[in-house]
Amino acid sequence: MPDTESIESWIGRERIERDELAIAPGRGLAALLNRPVDSLDRGVPLPPGWHWLYFWPITPQSELAADGHARRGGFLPKVSLPRRMWVGGRIVFRSQLLLGDLVERRSTIIGAQEKEGKSGRLILVTVRHEISRGGEPAIEEEQDLAYREPARPDERRAGGDPPPADCQWEEVFPTDPVVLFRFSALTFNGHRIHYDHPYATGVEGYPGLVVHGPLTALLLLDAGIRHGPGSWPSRYSYRALGPVFGGEPLRLTGRLPNDDTVEVWAAAPDGRAAMSGTLGWRVER
Repeated sequence: MPDTESIESWIGRERIERDELAIAPGRGLAALLNRPVDSLDRGVPLPPGWHWLYFWPITPQSELAADGHARRGGFLPKVSLPRRMWVGGRIVFRSQLLLGDLVERRSTIIGAQEKEGKSGRLILVTVRHEISRGGEPAIEEEQDLAYREPARPDERRAGGDPPPADCQWEEVFPTDPVVLFRFSALTFNGHRIHYDHPYATGVEGYPGLVVHGPLTALLLLDAGIRHGPGSWPSRYSYRALGPVFGGEPLRLTGRLPNDDTVEVWAAAPDGRAAMSGTLGWRVER
């Protein structure tokens, strides 16, 4: 049965999870980013976007698929296309989460459709997450996942146009295999394309280990906040434009088009944009 006859029935499926915002994962990400770790303690606000360190995909080893993810057909649709990637999302920050908080996440599949892309057949799934503490909403988020066909021998490396020439700042972040392994560990992400070089190249057809989409998105969010008008944005949207591979330095750059917005880009060494994003702040009148 074609995927298009099955995935539509998954729209509306829900899952509720609960977690505690433990200190150790936050300190682990701070260490990965070369930031002081001692300031992260119980009761301290969790930096924006760092909620991705929690709600681990706890799947028994016997229920994992060959790619290291949970077998499809649990919460996410049972899609036959082999390559899965996180390709974008939108976040609204309603209130701060504090380390040590007990939190709840309600996840709902709100979209599932098939498209024909430049590299062939493509299935897009959108999941909405609502995270609350003490019954009060803290984060509203939508994540876009893509499922693609196997790589073709003649497949070109995708990417967007280079970042604009009028960017106002630039940083470089290394993406060596240790960085990728540590981020996989922090997020309990078993996807083998991030740490298993023979699998990434021989099975999924990539030229090397793949840098996590969420890692790139977090790096852009973090840089955008440090160069922006305030420490707590109200919204963040991002879109993956192409992959970055382990060992390639990731160039983070951005600009402030007005007093409450930061535009950010992550670029690969060849200049193409791998991800773009926008942060926004509320302006007091």
